[in-house]
Amino acid sequence: MSIEVTVAVPFRQHGTDRLGEGKFIVALSVNRDWFSPDQAKRLVDVAVGRGLVERDGGDLVATFAPTSVEILDGFTPDESVLRSQSLFERLLDAIVDDGVEKREVVAGVNRLQRDLGVTIEAAAVLYARRRDVDVTRFVDEVRRSLVEE
Repeated sequence: MSIEVTVAVPFRQHGTDRLGEGKFIVALSVNRDWFSPDQAKRLVDVAVGRGLVERDGGDLVATFAPTSVEILDGFTPDESVLRSQSLFERLLDAIVDDGVEKREVVAGVNRLQRDLGVTIEAAAVLYARRRDVDVTRFVDEVRRSLVEE
């Protein structure tokens, strides 16, 4: 997942899992020249929305272990990491990243949604679990979306 890799880089560069938001933005825009400062700020918002980082005062705190993320030599993120994804899109990506064909996932999730009369996100979680794909990180968000609807 390239957004996780992108977010991990500044933390690893500074050897920490807590970084001032300004340092994080500088690391991505000035040090790496991957994004403009405005784009780096947008990435922070997307990362917060995805639950990859939390804001704590003026700091960003990684909610994952940045050192556990593999960063390939020559890695450069594309601008798609700046785009917010829906919860379903993130679930779909997680299942596809586990090796399941995208068309197969979409068809299976649609079938479950239709047969069970549940939301597409709930169907995606059930589909993933039936395929032994770990989507634990999304379960609370799916649960909240069910309560809000």
